[in-house]
Amino acid sequence: MKVGVISDTHGLLRPEAVRALAGVEQIIHAGDIGSVEVLMELAKLAPVTAVVGNVDTQQPWAEGIPERRQFNLAGWRITLLHDRAQLELGECTDNEVADLVISGHSHRPQWQQAGGTRWLNPGSAGRRRFNLPICLALVELHETGIEVEIVDLIAE
Repeated sequence: MKVGVISDTHGLLRPEAVRALAGVEQIIHAGDIGSVEVLMELAKLAPVTAVVGNVDTQQPWAEGIPERRQFNLAGWRITLLHDRAQLELGECTDNEVADLVISGHSHRPQWQQAGGTRWLNPGSAGRRRFNLPICLALVELHETGIEVEIVDLIAE
């Protein structure tokens, strides 16, 4: 299953992101969405699963979007939240065991495995912060593994 993972759009859905996400079967947004229009445009491409980030929590359009989700996708147990530190600080419960944890917030793309859990931060697809890349992730979920490609949206 091909999945697009995006985060920290902050109200900006770049045309490069739309092109990169063309053909995915599912889109996951890891928070700091910035506007309901971003979700509406993404939903034209594929079904969207999203969580709110710290910039979204007080927005009326974000009511009903949770801060954390646990779900299965293509046989993989996924935890989705905006700030990975919430899990690292021990705020997870015993039933939140995951094969893949997806988060945003730092604007730094990262793909790593620690123990039996894989950790993905797709980076930021919104406005540039410091000298960090503008990117998202394309993920292939297979029965036997997960392949991740971090896609730079803006050529330097």
